[in-house]
Formats: sequence, structure tokens, C-alpha cells
Amino acid sequence: MLHLKQLCKHFGSVKAVDQVGLIIEPGEMVGVIGRSGAGKSTLLRLINRLIDPTSGRIEFDGTEIGTLKGKDLLKWRSRCAMIFQQFNLVNRLDVLTNVLVGRLGYHRTLPTLFKIFSKPEKAMAIRALDMLDMAPTALQRADTLSGGQQQRVAIARALVQEPKLMLADEPIASLDPHNATKVMEALKRINQDFGITVISNLHHLATARSYCERIVGMRSGRIVFNGTPAELSTAKALEIYGSDGDNEELLQAMAEGPINTDAAASGLKAIATG
Repeated sequence: MLHLKQLCKHFGSVKAVDQVGLIIEPGEMVGVIGRSGAGKSTLLRLINRLIDPTSGRIEFDGTEIGTLKGKDLLKWRSRCAMIFQQFNLVNRLDVLTNVLVGRLGYHRTLPTLFKIFSKPEKAMAIRALDMLDMAPTALQRADTLSGGQQQRVAIARALVQEPKLMLADEPIASLDPHNATKVMEALKRINQDFGITVISNLHHLATARSYCERIVGMRSGRIVFNGTPAELSTAKALEIYGSDGDNEELLQAMAEGPINTDAAASGLKAIATG
């Protein structure tokens, strides 16, 4: 179980994450939504310990994550795999080696640099690629792949870490609809087949509704919604995305998902007059 307790991250006077309390149960698939700057990416980076919290606690299965250092921190980052919007593959390396880099936490650095991996690890990497329909590309250079293919390779790399928790930071933001669907279906399959907890930041509310069993809405660093897709009403969507400024995200969400018509009319009126 992942437990965030009054978690805060400040950058000067900016409260990127502000007093966040959240419990994620094992095996859940959770979507985190909100406008740009709501604190979604910062929250995931805190959980993975890419950045340190200003205050508060991060606990996983009773272990305090925020104080880990050295080998213990590296071990945590193996258990808590991270998938980035930018893929973070090594372009000049082949696909198989990029996936095997996910085993780095189980090796000394030098053997990894010389691509010294065991046969069982190579078999594991091929199985991960095959699950994502990427096995035929195993010997291709990473930079010969499309963006959607590269993201699936990044997911395979995360999978061979044998994580307990998988964090995906805007994994489909730069992908076309076809590849976005493939990536989200892959994350859902990993969640269901392996019981790996998945937390994904998502730009589109409709995607979160379609793939996630729970949605967490953030605004100004705080959690303003935590519930099932069915519980996310238009009024709550307005609270998450706001009725001021550029409401393209909210309007698209309203168009793509089931809404309460009375609340929608009220919200659209607020947008028009705000």
C-alpha cells in the first residue's frame, strides 16, 4: 500500500504539492488529472524520489520512502518504475538492450555497460517486448521506431524491473490516438495480468474514465477529487479544471464523457461569463 501523508513540495513561494494525503491500494489503476501546473508531475516525481519533499511522508508497505539513501534509494526506484513522456531511451542502442537497462538495479554498472546480461534476463526482456507487440523490433536501433513504439519499449523496460508500483507521467501526451490507445491498453493489461499498481498522469479526462478504476483530481497542488469515474460529475470537473481562462481541457472532457446536463449548462454559463 502506498500512503502519502500531508505531502508538500515548495519551489520558493510556489506550493507545487500542498498537503496531499492519499492512499493507493495494491493493484489499483489510478488516473491523476488536472490542468497544467496542478502538481501532477511533481507528485509522481516525489513518489519515485526524483525530487525530495519539503515536508510530509511517503510510505510504501510500512517503509518511509522519503528518507531512503544510497542503495536503499536505488532499490526503491527499481520497485517503483517510472515511465516518462519523453521515453528516455538510448537512441544508439538496440531495443533489447534498452529494455535490459531496466535490470540495472540488479547489477553493477560495468557489466551493464558491456551488455552482459544473463540468458534468463534476455528471455524476460523478450517476453516483455512480446507482450507489447514489440518483439520483432528487438534488434533495431531505438531511434528507428515511432513515438508510440518507443513508449511501448519504455514500458517493457519498466516491466523488467519487476516493480510493485508503476508511475506513468503523461505517457500518451505526444502520441496520436492509435498509439495512445495501444499504450493505455498495455498499461491496463500490466495492471490486470501482473497485479502491478499503476498511477498515471493523464491530460484527457475521457482517457482516465475509460482506463482507470479511480480518478484523483488536482488543482493548485491539492487533491480536490478522489473517487470512481462514475462519481466524477461535471460540477467536480469544473472544480478541478476551473471556469476561468482556457477551458479547452474541460470542454473536451465534457464532450467526450457522460455528464450531468444541468451542471454542464451551469458550468458552461460560468465559462462564457467568467
